[in-house]
Amino acid sequence: ATPAALMVGVGKGAEAGILIRGAEHLERAVRLTTVVFDKTGTLTKGEPVVTDVVLLPDTGNRPSLTEADVLRLAAAAEANSEHPLAAAIVRRAEMSGTAPPVASSFEAIPGCGVCVHVDGCEVLLGNRRLMADRGVAVSDHAEATMLRLEEDGKTAMLLAVDCQLAAVIAVADTVKDNARDAVAELRRDGIAVVMLTGDNERTAFAIARQLGIDRVIAGVVPQDKAREIQRLRDTGEVVAMVGDGINAAPALATADIGVAIGSGSDVAKETGGLVLIRDDV
Repeated sequence: ATPAALMVGVGKGAEAGILIRGAEHLERAVRLTTVVFDKTGTLTKGEPVVTDVVLLPDTGNRPSLTEADVLRLAAAAEANSEHPLAAAIVRRAEMSGTAPPVASSFEAIPGCGVCVHVDGCEVLLGNRRLMADRGVAVSDHAEATMLRLEEDGKTAMLLAVDCQLAAVIAVADTVKDNARDAVAELRRDGIAVVMLTGDNERTAFAIARQLGIDRVIAGVVPQDKAREIQRLRDTGEVVAMVGDGINAAPALATADIGVAIGSGSDVAKETGGLVLIRDDV
């Protein structure tokens, strides 16, 4: 009778928009102790918008830049990136009537940002780690600006031109309408909820507070997300990982159960043992 019951369960799941890619995933699910959510595109809508462009004082001999100049360079840097934050910057530049130039080179630094060459200048766009790795000094004024934006739940990025800071660009995403209810329901069932993100702790905890999540693993570069999942499993937790992007695929594969959001990348959907057909956690 057990195979028949499992077959019926898988069919009922499909009717409810849950694709269960094998009975073993269904059997593991009953033992779950922890659900880990990726943030962008899973708990948030993945449709961020640029909220702030803060010009920084010129500390060297670079030409002074306007907001339009900053958006133009940032859009050129992000034109080849598939990250939702990159798309937000390109959209903002287009809306302001700024046509970004074509970068002559493009280097993506996972978990840090991008480096491109535009109009004969080297342009860096990313986080503090990128600036530190490339020898760009972050002034107290720039740091204070970033802290203020991050405490509002925004992701703040630094733009540098020829190794000199030029601006801080802030991008904000909004949480999904159903995410807080999902978190509350899991916690009522005695399941621990964790948010895993590459964002820094201030931004991550600001979003987590909106969702009722008190356990956050922040500042994790994509290649280390699977390691964090394995670390939870090593403590005896039975872990489900929920994500929608290419960056989450290794973590989905490492978890006891990988749950892919149907709106996400094909790689994530191929990796997940469960696929949520609708974009509804």
